[in-house]
Amino acid sequence: MSVNFIEPLENIATELLDGLANVLVGKASTLRDGTEHEGVQLPRDLYAHAEAQTEWWYYTGHMRTEGGRHFGFELVFFKRRTDLDRFGVVPLRLLANPLYLAHFAITDETRGTFRYAHRKSANNPFDPPARISAQRYDLRLGDWSVREREGRHILRATLGDDVIFEASLRPVKSAVLNGHENVGVSFKDQNEASRYFSYTRMEAEGRITWRGETEAFTGAAWMDREFGTWRTTEKQKGWDWFSIQFENDTELMVYHIRDAQGRPSNFSSGRYVAADGTSLHLTREDFQLTVLDHWRSPHTGATYPISWRLQVPRVSLDLKIKPVLKDQELDTRGTTMIVYWEGACHVAGRHGDHTTQGRAYVELVGYDRSHESPSITTFLFGSALDRRWRSIFG
Repeated sequence: MSVNFIEPLENIATELLDGLANVLVGKASTLRDGTEHEGVQLPRDLYAHAEAQTEWWYYTGHMRTEGGRHFGFELVFFKRRTDLDRFGVVPLRLLANPLYLAHFAITDETRGTFRYAHRKSANNPFDPPARISAQRYDLRLGDWSVREREGRHILRATLGDDVIFEASLRPVKSAVLNGHENVGVSFKDQNEASRYFSYTRMEAEGRITWRGETEAFTGAAWMDREFGTWRTTEKQKGWDWFSIQFENDTELMVYHIRDAQGRPSNFSSGRYVAADGTSLHLTREDFQLTVLDHWRSPHTGATYPISWRLQVPRVSLDLKIKPVLKDQELDTRGTTMIVYWEGACHVAGRHGDHTTQGRAYVELVGYDRSHESPSITTFLFGSALDRRWRSIFG
């Protein structure tokens, strides 16, 4: 069929569906209120924002149970305003606005296993109930939750019927405001920025239940909070993000924003946090990241960097970073519509004249490109049904 014939039909369908969305759910917002480049204000910016297109609350950590088992965890909540999102001609706000999402993963270092789950809700009758408050720190999606109590962050998440994770996290250091002006404004491209702050060291304690057996654990966690409305350009095809906690109570965060050729953008950035909580902004020129090895996923076929050398001459760091397990890939096409790698890692190297060790979490986004052609059946019903649908209809 001629493209010249199809395009007018798509335009008509787009106009009809946009008109329907305007009647049923209201006109789309620009999701910009003029505050996009204002600095972070705490505690207010820990809570949700009505006009932010994307916001997330991101926890990772490294734990040790009383029985000696080591494990890492990732728990993240998202809120997405869908005013500007589409599946082809279909405006997503017809299906959900806002959309609530969450991911949870456990890397069992001792047993060599990785498990994860992800979920979403538009608070429709068949969805798990969700709530993210703009008045206090309270995030809930089904039986997963994060809330604040007496200065502690209280986390709860589950995997199936056999894993229950409950943790209490106490910030040891004040929040670090990321970005070059130390106010929490993090630029992704020219005039495109998020607000971004981190608790780089949180003292953790809690309980985890594995198949009916409950163990207490302790450890150290990291929390990232980011929100805003920013436009993704052709210069942004993915990112490599590293959060490192050293044994001497210092921390390091760096990230590369990559273009289509895998080259790091000049908006790549980082921050070094000293033991006393003071911090130093790092520009793209302040650190060098060298890939030492790769891994190909047997699940999706995506190839990821999997081992790195990280050099930060400005603070005399020369590090090797290796994963606890290579397979820590999450296929979340049924929720956030991406495939990514997020994993616990070991860190060793030198800090000046001394050896140093630590633990890291690394996030790798954009090595799988399936999100560029999102499937509405996967989003609505999950990847298993989408694969079945494609096998029948091609």
